[in-house]
Amino acid sequence: MGFEKFGHVSFTSQTKTDAFVEYLVKDEIRATKCRKCGRVFFPPQADCSSCLESDMDWVKVEGNGKIISFTKVNYGPTGFESDVPYILALADFGEVKVFGRFSKEIPEEQIKVGMEVKIQAVSLPNGQVSYQFIRD
Repeated sequence: MGFEKFGHVSFTSQTKTDAFVEYLVKDEIRATKCRKCGRVFFPPQADCSSCLESDMDWVKVEGNGKIISFTKVNYGPTGFESDVPYILALADFGEVKVFGRFSKEIPEEQIKVGMEVKIQAVSLPNGQVSYQFIRD
């Protein structure tokens, strides 16, 4: 299984982090962590931009995160035009910050900076997989 199965619209079929999609299918959210310097990356990266090593471990992103910032997307980029509006947010999960969408089940007026969230894998109607923020 390659990266073509990730997201609402996928523009690539293979990456050096294809395992990310396999984890999503198993309802796991994973980041990569450099074995040399310990930096954690989400979205996952195969190469460390800090120490330039390519020796990475897959680590779970779990527990509660706190929303740092969010925005409402009213005009979607190519392939996302029919999804708008939706809320994108940045959440701090301690070891790693995660950028992603909020579940449409959470009313926009309830989304606040500092709000606690969890991250969950989702299967999309078109057979793709992704992840989203949900309420704690």
